[in-house]
Amino acid sequence: MDEACPVGRKTKGPSSSRSWDAVANWYIGWAGAEGSRHHRELAIPAAMRLLALGPGERLLDIGCGAGALAPSVIAAGAHYCGIDKSRRLIAHGRRHHGNEVPLLVGDAARLASSSSLRREGFDAASFLLSLQDIDPLEAALASARWALRPGGRLVILMTHPCFRIPRQSGWGWDEARGLRYRRMDRYLTPLDIPMQEYGRKGSRGRGTTRSYHRPLQSYVSALADAGFVIDALNEIPAPLPPGETRALRLSSEEFPLFLAIRALKHR
Repeated sequence: MDEACPVGRKTKGPSSSRSWDAVANWYIGWAGAEGSRHHRELAIPAAMRLLALGPGERLLDIGCGAGALAPSVIAAGAHYCGIDKSRRLIAHGRRHHGNEVPLLVGDAARLASSSSLRREGFDAASFLLSLQDIDPLEAALASARWALRPGGRLVILMTHPCFRIPRQSGWGWDEARGLRYRRMDRYLTPLDIPMQEYGRKGSRGRGTTRSYHRPLQSYVSALADAGFVIDALNEIPAPLPPGETRALRLSSEEFPLFLAIRALKHR
């Protein structure tokens, strides 16, 4: 049993709102326990390259959902532990992956409060398409630092904050030049953006999940303030099926879908 994340131990969940519980069935229907097509073909391979896990190393997947990253980590010979605020996503992951994959209910911004985790118990940590749904950023990064050993590495993979801002960016078409361009309406201002609605109209349980846009400088500054040093950054375009027009291929190649950052715990 991995002492850093004991298998099968169920911890008391956070007392604050768990809005993703309300949309867990929708999310699982879209992504499944092993991730959507973009997870499987782009996000997970990119994260695994930066994590560079060796046999026996321990990874903490923060905001893990149903544990889509687990099979790849286990295939690399490393130990996986996932933690997420949504009890329903964790329950689905436990049913899918079985008891050999430790999945815990807990708050990404308060990892030290989990009795199942120990300080500096992990060689690596990841936010796989989760950090943009977590607020406050500073608390989440400080929490990740708490879990990492000295010199441990943190990999953040997110939709690109410079080009993919929900409700504030999109594609446009320049007829005269025959080009598809990326339109940006907002960027520098941090935004709290409502996303997936849940609950019936007029009911007390009605609400939305949230996405938190932050400019790139916010991530760099927050990582430095938390005691991390960035040592790798990759920008990942979305692939297009064969046969698409040159204009579509060019715009997809030039405007990345994902941004991946690796940072080392410095102090």
